[in-house]
Amino acid sequence: MSDVLLQETHGRVRLITLTRPEARNSINSALGTALVAAIEEADADPLVTAIVLTGAGGGFSAGMDLKAFATEGPPKGFDQFLRNGSNKPLIAAVEGFALAGGLEIALTCDLIVAARGVKMGIPEVNKGLFAAGGGLFRLPNRIPYGVAMEMALTSDPITSDHAHALGLVARLAEPGHAAEVALEMAARIARNAPLGVAASKQIIRSSRGMDEAAAWKMQGPLLGQVFLSEDAKEGPRAFAEKREPKWTGR
Repeated sequence: MSDVLLQETHGRVRLITLTRPEARNSINSALGTALVAAIEEADADPLVTAIVLTGAGGGFSAGMDLKAFATEGPPKGFDQFLRNGSNKPLIAAVEGFALAGGLEIALTCDLIVAARGVKMGIPEVNKGLFAAGGGLFRLPNRIPYGVAMEMALTSDPITSDHAHALGLVARLAEPGHAAEVALEMAARIARNAPLGVAASKQIIRSSRGMDEAAAWKMQGPLLGQVFLSEDAKEGPRAFAEKREPKWTGR
């Protein structure tokens, strides 16, 4: 058990909580390496279909720990997480704030659930930096160009309510209930076949910006992996027998 990160299992859902509330759940090397290890463990567990990532103490994350950066350099593992995320559906459950690298963590996730009134922004330019964790190219893929540009250049945040209206936040929750709503969404995902879910995520993410010919080619190898699987046989069988399917992820 890590002192910077907590893991819990809820059925087929893994809940990962960043537990550095005294530092606004900012990422130092200890938390960065623990987060990568937790994601790899969840990805490798055949009994886990979806993952929820949240923060302790009423806030999501303020991103990179600037105090640690000044003495230790970039946090180990953080860049790896931001680049790779997870193979399985990953939902951010955001309370309080998701700022700088904290918003970039949320953007690494596939879906964002946020409490009403949460502040979301990339204010790095007011610290002499820029949002180098993927925010500058991921954000304009998920909200209008002008809004993303204004957030990046002014350093001013938007609220989760505004982000929901723009489509960045999938679901709004009452304050204190973001993890609960995210777990409900993850449980709904986990009712479906794990291989089909993982393939659907991969296709949607990988096909952004592709033309259809490239997308069909990219999708091709996944057909055999999913359509010839044991779960592909179990789904129709369970439907015919009028029962819930028993997925194995194989």
